[in-house]
Amino acid sequence: MPRVIRFREALREAMIEEMERDDRVFLMGEEVGYYQGAYKVTEGMLEKFGPRRVIDTPIAEGGFAGIGIGAAMVGLRPIIEFMTWNFSAVAFDQILNGAAKIRQISGGQLNCPIVFRGPNASAKQVGSQHSQAMEHFYATVPGLKVVAPAFPADAKGLMKSAIRDNNPVLFMESETLYSIKGDVPEGDIIVPLGKAQIIRPGTDCTIVTYSRMAHVAMEAAMTLEKEGISVEILDLRSLRPLDEDAIVQSVRKTHRCVVVHEGWPYGGVGAEVADRAQRLAFDWLDAPILRVTTFDVPMPYNAKLEELCTPQPERVIGAVRRVVSRGRAARST
Repeated sequence: MPRVIRFREALREAMIEEMERDDRVFLMGEEVGYYQGAYKVTEGMLEKFGPRRVIDTPIAEGGFAGIGIGAAMVGLRPIIEFMTWNFSAVAFDQILNGAAKIRQISGGQLNCPIVFRGPNASAKQVGSQHSQAMEHFYATVPGLKVVAPAFPADAKGLMKSAIRDNNPVLFMESETLYSIKGDVPEGDIIVPLGKAQIIRPGTDCTIVTYSRMAHVAMEAAMTLEKEGISVEILDLRSLRPLDEDAIVQSVRKTHRCVVVHEGWPYGGVGAEVADRAQRLAFDWLDAPILRVTTFDVPMPYNAKLEELCTPQPERVIGAVRRVVSRGRAARST
């Protein structure tokens, strides 16, 4: 039977179950142990597994990311926590030129079964250096898998799949979602990497989204429903691999597409989704694909400016109205 638990609890449960199932799995990162995790995701894990499997590190992302990659190469299955994905920039070389390429440069002799995880994108007034949505940087890199769940059940199921995967998986957790609650079945639930899900069926427009923006899209869809506009919401869950079949099927059904994500617009996830939708479903589109993203600026610290910069339901509503009106006009001529 489903239980209602928080996003952070679902992540913790997944890691605990996998560490109990496989003694090669261990956790390493800043404040994961004695402090119980910067966002309390790892609360109680040090007491349960001890300091050999829950390892506090110095503030040295390049160092402990490299240690984790080396451990993965010799058969362990590390979970590496960045206190925020913004800090992964310090370890970018390790991820880009190490984890992503080990299998290729070893001629298939070595795998790198490692999970990098931590909070991503904006929070509340944490400044431009701590508010960046980093997923599109990594999703461009062959050899990496990138996931970004929106709901507690997916957080647990995707985390378990990520830990069991033989490739490096980058797990992006919205800092604003740790406290949200949702139904999570008990037991060994697995959500496969690379499979999107429709979280709201509709007929007039597809919103393609993921992570926190799935909740923004749901709020917008409820308002649009009162106007007689039926919105289908596709939660990608995985950004690489990307479920392009799900995108195409939904666009063929609704004939319109709006992509909503928290990253910057230039070269972002929205651009990739828009490219695939227009190439693979062009004949079914009745209107141009629109994107709703964070504005193309460093994130302001000011609360009102921060809200202005990030996608809000009103901006999503406006984009859907535009494509629906354009599409209806096209079909009436």
